[in-house]
Amino acid sequence: MGYVSAVPVPQPHAVVPVATASSGGRRALAAALFLGAVGAAVALIASGQTWAQGTAAVGGGSLPLDANGRDVTGVPAALAVVGLAALVAVFAVRRAGRLLVAALLALSGAGAALAAFLGASDSSALDELAARTTGDAAATVDALSHTAWPYVTTAGGVLILLAGLLAVVYGRQWPAMSGRYERSGAAGSGGPGAGAYAGRGGRRTPVVDPDRPEDLWKALDRGEDPTREDPARES
Repeated sequence: MGYVSAVPVPQPHAVVPVATASSGGRRALAAALFLGAVGAAVALIASGQTWAQGTAAVGGGSLPLDANGRDVTGVPAALAVVGLAALVAVFAVRRAGRLLVAALLALSGAGAALAAFLGASDSSALDELAARTTGDAAATVDALSHTAWPYVTTAGGVLILLAGLLAVVYGRQWPAMSGRYERSGAAGSGGPGAGAYAGRGGRRTPVVDPDRPEDLWKALDRGEDPTREDPARES
């Protein structure tokens, strides 16, 4: 009867299941990633553009002034960064933690959209700029006009909000970051088959039992000397 050695092989880890997303969950995942990334990029770019323009009276003349979105309010840009971080963090947490991060993502988008919308008609940033430029604390801006960039920023916030709502509804179906496989029965761990093999320089070689003729024949077939003492057995 031949001798069969048990060889430990890499096996799937049975304790770490990975959630399988349904077709609807996969579509929601792709949509959330797209909406969140595009929304954050739009909000960040648009908040750096000119939101308001006007003129200030200086020495009988007029001085053109303009204010970008971050002069008006820094909230949309800050919340866009928070939303982008929350979009990534959704995949690093599970269960209740994922729901909380998804809610944070949605709130970031809502806050960015609301702040940008309210800033679309703001004139205080240009008034402050006019006071600093003219040296007159009572100076105000004339010929005030606003651009479309505040509304573009609002749209970016709405996209982030939609991504957050998708994460709240479908997030439990999405996969999470996890190690799926690991080696079992490492050398010297005493796992299955550890007694039939001995590690030598990172290699696993069969242990020859001199009382078993089949082991002696197999050693000879491998070109080994079956009479040589195994250092592992001597120790």
